[in-house]
Amino acid sequence: MTTPEPDTRESLREILGGRRGAVDASVPVVAFVLVWLLAGALSWWSPVGIAAGAAIVAGIGVACWRLARGRRPRAVLFGLLGVTVAALVALYTGRAEDFFLVQILSNVASALAWAISIVVRWPLLGVIVGLALGQKTRWRRDPDLLRGYQRASWVWVAQYVVRVAVFVPLYQAEWVFALGAARVAFSPALVALSVVLSWPALRSALPADHPGIRHPRVADAPPEAPTVDDPSTNG
Repeated sequence: MTTPEPDTRESLREILGGRRGAVDASVPVVAFVLVWLLAGALSWWSPVGIAAGAAIVAGIGVACWRLARGRRPRAVLFGLLGVTVAALVALYTGRAEDFFLVQILSNVASALAWAISIVVRWPLLGVIVGLALGQKTRWRRDPDLLRGYQRASWVWVAQYVVRVAVFVPLYQAEWVFALGAARVAFSPALVALSVVLSWPALRSALPADHPGIRHPRVADAPPEAPTVDDPSTNG
């Protein structure tokens, strides 16, 4: 098996991202947990409410920073929406641990969605990479790439399952600080590991002469049937 071209490996890392998005998502979590601990220690009124407000303010700050740095508005707004919903859930229930409930449920949904996409032969990793590279669905007509994206998508299923296995017991135990620490340290590490493992999992399905993810190897269309005017049919 030949060594994959460096730009292909790098493009996969850039498409999947991970580190920057994980850091952005961690800032509101840190703000929520630290303010909640401080408000509780100082016996302030409504520690959960103050912490929720701090998380939203932190989320707005991250959103403004990323927009100024040229990030896609849709991705930034989705991140801010997630923080806002998590804060509102905690405000509604009055339980600090419920700030992490949306994330836990989204991890369960993500694991199911990625697994189903593999079974129905529309692996989400292929969908994401194909759209990012402007290939649309051409990659599905390459049996090797389709198989590779299926294998690599299992890596992402596994990391979502691991997240649920870690976060659910902490949530049930109402360990808010542990939830925050795991969210800040554990989740980015899982994302980074998934990004790293996605390439070898994908590459293992590709033959040595495959041109890579940028160039799906699609079989040529079958030749057209000869018409009645074709001299080759007239004997």
